Amino acid sequence: QVQLVESGGGLVQAGGSLRLSCAASGRTFSSYAMGWFRQAPGKEREFVAAISGSGANTYYADSVKGRFTISRDNAKNTVYLQMNSLKPEDTAVYCCAARTGLFYSGYNSNHNRYDYWGQGTQVTVSS
Repeated sequence: QVQLVESGGGLVQAGGSLRLSCAASGRTFSSYAMGWFRQAPGKEREFVAAISGSGANTYYADSVKGRFTISRDNAKNTVYLQMNSLKPEDTAVYCCAARTGLFYSGYNSNHNRYDYWGQGTQVTVSS
């Protein structure tokens, strides 16, 4: 069982930056690939980024590539999402999620592949 708690959301102006954190419980954190998803009001949940258990491999949605960076610190059981050059369209509730299995793009972006989810943190980008 893994429990995930996100933090770091808030209100920021367009062009600004935020860093989200996701703290995980449990002693096997490094065995889980981690992902970030977001959901804006009236829209479907959208994949943002994923990172393998070791941290050696990452995968991004095209919409955030070059602006967002996912990383993890397995000693701290924490995964991060550094968000730069934020745009109003990045406004959403951001959730982290954990899964086991192959680190494969088709799996990474599929929310049904994830076993554990956090409650989410709100990110609002003003224009």
